[in-house]
Amino acid sequence: MGDDATMIHPLPTSSWIVSGGTCAAGRFGNTVPMEKARPAVLDVGGREVVITHPEKIFFPHAGHTKLDLAKYYVAVAEGALSGIAGRPIVLKRYVDGAGGEPFFQKRAPTQHPDWIETVELRFPSGRTARETVVRDAAQLLWIVNLGCIDLNPHPIRAEDLEHPDELRVDLDPGPGVSWDDVRRVALIVRTVLDEHGLRGWPKTSGSRGMHVNVRIEPRWSFDQVRRAALALAREVERRAPELATSKWWKEERRGVFLDYNQNAKDRTVASAWSVRPTPDARVSMPLAWDEVPECDPAAFTLVTAPARFAEHGDASAGIDAAAGSLDGLLELSATQEAAGLGDAPWPPHYRKGGDEPPRVAPSRRKRALRPRAARRRAAGVASRLSRWSPWPRPSTRRTRARASSAGRRVIPTLRDGSRWTTSSSTRCAVAPARGPASESTCATYPRPNGRSKSLPTPTTIPGTADPPLGTRREIRSQAARRSVLRTPGAATPVDRSCGQRAAHRRASPAAGHSPP
Repeated sequence: MGDDATMIHPLPTSSWIVSGGTCAAGRFGNTVPMEKARPAVLDVGGREVVITHPEKIFFPHAGHTKLDLAKYYVAVAEGALSGIAGRPIVLKRYVDGAGGEPFFQKRAPTQHPDWIETVELRFPSGRTARETVVRDAAQLLWIVNLGCIDLNPHPIRAEDLEHPDELRVDLDPGPGVSWDDVRRVALIVRTVLDEHGLRGWPKTSGSRGMHVNVRIEPRWSFDQVRRAALALAREVERRAPELATSKWWKEERRGVFLDYNQNAKDRTVASAWSVRPTPDARVSMPLAWDEVPECDPAAFTLVTAPARFAEHGDASAGIDAAAGSLDGLLELSATQEAAGLGDAPWPPHYRKGGDEPPRVAPSRRKRALRPRAARRRAAGVASRLSRWSPWPRPSTRRTRARASSAGRRVIPTLRDGSRWTTSSSTRCAVAPARGPASESTCATYPRPNGRSKSLPTPTTIPGTADPPLGTRREIRSQAARRSVLRTPGAATPVDRSCGQRAAHRRASPAAGHSPP
């Protein structure tokens, strides 16, 4: 769009004066007079778009203002619209400029002009939102005024929200990966696409990576498009394992990561001609394939891109006329699955697929899959004790059986002073009676929550030979119903109700119980 189609003029200055005095004199309170920032109005395509705070610095390092950003998008509107026209857009708003923290806004603002179009999307979480749809330069300028520096459209059209018409190859270099490696991987992507009947359209990402957009027929679901992108990433990795990777977890990556999950539903990528929030205001620049081997992403900025567009036009102008089929890549995916390569991890908030591998980093997965005994030893718990049960492990059953055959029994009790109470963490083995009393030996087992009580000291329980060993269920039931009370001089352990025990404590202060 030429300069003659755009007129820029400031609105009249408005001020509010609130100083000491009366309202009739235009003064109120004790503040000093201040002047509001004057907005600018851009006439674009027959519509007037107001740019608020036009002098606000959006790129502190380069010195570009919000009005400079708006003028840039007016100058390259035709190219910018080729990547976003008719698509729902997520608003990534930098209200404090490129140096501030952005926030994503899926829902279009409630207050918007009548000529702003919206469409309702349904997300994997089940929620819905009405997102903005841009079709002309005035609508584009309206979202720029909201603080949007780069443009983040979905790979679908507003007319068909369930079938993407674009496959996106995002080349994300890892730490220490050179720009030369990124370009080499992009050329391998081109070769694989050509072999499967598709045409790629490269562009710089505006940061350290590259994007290759592929226009496809809107006949496949999001899951199928993602599966095709995964097959492409694995094939590129197979051809150049030293340069490219399709591994989702960062600890497994090396070289350039082909982010296949950018094709999952609800994911967006910065479109062509988008300004990126970098210090030098770089632009995501569309390229011809013969430019890729020698291109320099730092050469495309908010200042230089309009001149390139005016001289060479949009390198991706023919993308809509080159829609291809995914059949070739889906056949490649089927071949990979037959060879044992199933699904790959999805982003965290997506529903887990049936053949998806564990959604946990490999290093953590290895710790989780260590032998149970090794985990117990690492936690400082003896391997002969059960982690979840207070009862002995099977290796101790022979000892318990011998104790049973010798006439001894095991009572789940815990001594609290002179009073015996039930506890699931302590086991006391009571020997047969020898004279007036029988001896007991107690051992402590870990509770399920990992805490343990101190080991009770050996004690004696007066009485004759103990009754036969009961079953485990009987012992637990008895322990839940009653307490075993140690009573000096008694012939046998006494079972009492709550009231009887209270009366006994009041009547026996010498036994270690004080009256209430």
